[in-house]
Amino acid sequence: MADISKPNVAITYCRLCNWLLRAGWMAQELLSTFAEELGSVTLIPDDTGGVFEVRIGDELIWSRSEKGRFPEIKELKQIVRDKIAPARDLGHIDHREKAHK
Repeated sequence: MADISKPNVAITYCRLCNWLLRAGWMAQELLSTFAEELGSVTLIPDDTGGVFEVRIGDELIWSRSEKGRFPEIKELKQIVRDKIAPARDLGHIDHREKAHK
């Protein structure tokens, strides 16, 4: 059973565009990375066309229509981390960022 005290990530994806695999892969990556911090990741099919949005609770953290693209998994993990576990080191994802600065 999902821990309601932990945040829920919801990924709304366009079913008509066949984005289920992308949404599922991103959900799996988030659950693997944030196994201790997340209560659940929910996939929500949408049939209005072109929708790909990620929310933590009620807060929209990514919108394909606003950004004009899908998130890279690295940036999505960093955004989620910044919202739910800001002190958490994401390992090689963060270290490569720091090395290039």
